[in-house]
Order: sequence, then C-alpha cells, then structure tokens
Amino acid sequence: GDGLALSRLLSEKAFRVEVWCVGDPDKASDQWRRQREILSHYPVEFVAQPKGDEYEALVDALFGVGLSRELSGIYGEAVRKFMSLAGWKLALDLPSGVDSDTGRILGCAVRADATLTFGFCKVGLMLYPGCEYAGEVEIADIGISERSFFGMPPQMYAYDEEVAALLPKRAKNGHKGTFGRLLLIAGSVNMAGAAVLAARAAYRAGAGMVKVATDAENRIILQQTVPEALLGERRQLRESLDWADVIAIGPGLGKSEEAFSCLEQVVMESRKPLLVDADGLNLLAEHPELKSALSRQGAEGRAIVLTPHIGELSRLLGESAAECGKNPALWGCELAAGFHAVVAAKDARTFVCAENQPVCVNLSGNSGMGTAGSGDVLAGVIAALLAQGMSAYKAAAVGVYVHGKAGDSVSAEIGEYSCMAGDIAQRLLQIR
Repeated sequence: GDGLALSRLLSEKAFRVEVWCVGDPDKASDQWRRQREILSHYPVEFVAQPKGDEYEALVDALFGVGLSRELSGIYGEAVRKFMSLAGWKLALDLPSGVDSDTGRILGCAVRADATLTFGFCKVGLMLYPGCEYAGEVEIADIGISERSFFGMPPQMYAYDEEVAALLPKRAKNGHKGTFGRLLLIAGSVNMAGAAVLAARAAYRAGAGMVKVATDAENRIILQQTVPEALLGERRQLRESLDWADVIAIGPGLGKSEEAFSCLEQVVMESRKPLLVDADGLNLLAEHPELKSALSRQGAEGRAIVLTPHIGELSRLLGESAAECGKNPALWGCELAAGFHAVVAAKDARTFVCAENQPVCVNLSGNSGMGTAGSGDVLAGVIAALLAQGMSAYKAAAVGVYVHGKAGDSVSAEIGEYSCMAGDIAQRLLQIR
C-alpha cells in the first residue's frame, strides 16, 4: 500500500513509474485495493516483470515490519531480481527480508541505499546485519506520537547525545579522592598490556586514583607507562580492598591459582561495586560456587557489572556461542537476571542489560575497534565512571557509548585498519 501511494506521488511529479506487483492480488489488504483503485486514474504502468534492467530509482515496498518467515518461492525470486537491477534503491519502512526485531536476514533481503522508516526507528535497522542492508536511515513523521505506546516505554534505546552531557559532573573544588579510588586487578606474566590499557583508560575517563594489583613482573612496565598509577600487592589484597571505592578484575588476569584466589577474595570478602571482565568471567564460569555467591550479593544490592563478549556470555550461561550470537540482547538480559547485575554483552553492537530496565544498544563504534586490548579500555572506562558515583547501569551504558565515540574519532583520523586500543584510550581525553 505504501508503495502504491508513493507511485501516485511520483507520477504527480512527472516521473514515469512502473509498478511490479508480486503475489496474488486477491489476497491483498483493503488499503492496498483502495490505493490500486486510485492509481487506475494515473499514467502508472503495472508490469508482470521489470521492463528494463536499469532505472533512475527503485523502491522496495514488498514487505514491512510484519515479516517473520524466510523469503522463498516467488518472493525470494523477486528480491533477487530486484537486486540485479541497476539504480538507486530505496526501501520503505525497512528492507524486505530484514527481521524488524533482530536485524536477522530472512533467507535473502533487499540491500538498499537508503531506508525511509515511519514513525519510529525499527530495532532491526540498527542491528547487524540488518543495518548493513538499510543504508542511510531516515525517520518520517507520519503523525504517530509517543501516545501510541500507551504508557509503555520502548524496550530498547540508544544514546546520540554529546558525550560531555552524559559524563558525571566534576566538583570545582574536588580532589583526587573526590573522583573515586579504583582498584584494578589485572595483568599476568606476559600480559602487562591489559593492565596498562585499563589503567590508562580509567584515568582518561576521570578516575581520581587507580591502584593496579598485578604480577611482580609487570610493575616496572606500569611505572614506566602509567606513572600516575599506584601499585598494590596481590598477596596483600585485603589492604587494597579496604582502600578502594570500586573494584575491577579480569583484564589480562589469566586463570592461574593466584588469579582464582584474587577473584575469590574479591567476591567473598568485599561488597563494594564490582566490574568483572575477561578472565574474571571465565573463572566465574568454571566455579559455580563463586557464581552463586555473586548472584546472592547482586540480589542483596551489590552493584555488579559484567562485560562478556559472546564467547564469555555463552560460557557463563552454558549455551552455545552460536545461539548467544543470534540474539545477544536476549541472552544478556538472561545473564543480568541470573546475577542481578548489569551486563554489557559485547558484539558488533553492544547491549547493556539490567533487570527492570530497557536495553541500551550502543550505536557508536566501528570495525577498527575489533582489535586486541579494546575490551580492556572499555573495562577501565566503565570502572572509572562507577568510581565517580554513577549507577552500575548508567556507568555501563555511558561507558560503552563513550568508548565507541572515542573509537570513531580515532578511525575518522587514521582509518579503521590502523586503529589500536592505545589510540582509543588516548582519544578519551579529547571527546567532547
């Protein structure tokens, strides 16, 4: 129906319009029949197949948001034929073949140069791979207001604000203690870089003091690369736990007995806000008793942030990575409910999930951030925001967004191929 209405409008603008109807017109909706009747008074040609192989513009109005089955038969053939034609391609509402809820491709799909979607943006236009099929997305106001939600807010949202508007306010008379003391338990033999990147990112994101508890072999490297950082002894962790406002554990930690001992102590002997990343998550997955203890603490009110990629998410849930990869938001919410925690489920799009909260999907970032150490930088950013007093949910959502914006800034300057994690940590300072 939308396609027929657009055909009429284009005809009025003196375009020569062909309309290719696919399927049985006897099964068409009443709205479609009405638009078809109106078009009978216009010089619009209805064709059984496209008459040419090149057009100034091609409009896909075959399916909208209601499609839930894979495109096959005459519809799959029509999409493939449509894509073989030369010309600029516009999709109405969303490209035919893209699942509006997940962005999944239903067998085959139109790959548009642009998509004009109506009222509000559809989730599938923002998620991979659907966003790659949508091209440039424009939202058309057609008179549908937020009143149509009937008091129920959307279940997913994204930030697009200026970074400065989201960061915690800094007291003019503040000092290093005002902006939070972060204990970072990170790094292992031959893995000093993870501790360096996380510590540097934490400082760049505004933490007042960062103490790094790491292997003795890493101490000189840290003193040379992050001289601002304090150094703590892993074998005397109790003192550092008492000192800290927030604890982060996992980047480059490894899975040694000492690493497990540190995680066990952090879980069992502290109730301070906690971020668990990387090998901290892998150790949790291997030790059900710690998982249970941390879940109880989450239920009792301990602020917990977990930052798994798809592999870590699957291990924590006991599901296959392939299954978790199909819908990271769904499984992120599952993990958040199990731990009573905030979960940043990291993928091409990262989803921040928490109980009784909408999912925050991050739209910043690019392929250049798919590089070793990028996750360590993210852990440092989120932990720093926690240390400055943000709630676990807000710190994770804003942290992921800020991290992505920094990556976008780096890639815009030097290209996605050349982006390194250290560049992202450095650029945090320059985000406005």
